[in-house]
Amino acid sequence: MSVELNHTIVHARDNRESAEFLAHILGLEVGTEWGPFIPLATSNGVTLDFATIPAESIVMQHYAFLVSDEDFEAAFARIRQAAITFYADPHLKQPGEINHHHGGRGLYFMDPAGHGMEIITRPYGDHEQTPSEQ
Repeated sequence: MSVELNHTIVHARDNRESAEFLAHILGLEVGTEWGPFIPLATSNGVTLDFATIPAESIVMQHYAFLVSDEDFEAAFARIRQAAITFYADPHLKQPGEINHHHGGRGLYFMDPAGHGMEIITRPYGDHEQTPSEQ
């Protein structure tokens, strides 16, 4: 049996704002509103369905996106152009830096609802980590 993630719901204070924010950073198109959802489809067929809920009900989640080196460069340029604070680490202790884990590049940033977003050019586990990466 083949199992694939098809979609997930992403809670937001404003579903359109959050969908458009991430679409802009990743260079994707926002889909057509469907009921309470604003969809954003990735190239592997997974859809993030943004749903507006009360801000006090939002629990921070983490979303990591595997991108090509070219897409990383484009997204990184859009992040810098928009003056979005980015970090080399998920604990947000290394602002203004990127990481080079697994032989690639990665960075973290926050979306308008407070979710942790990550872009990476190599999947985790591609090769052995050095002690500084652990």
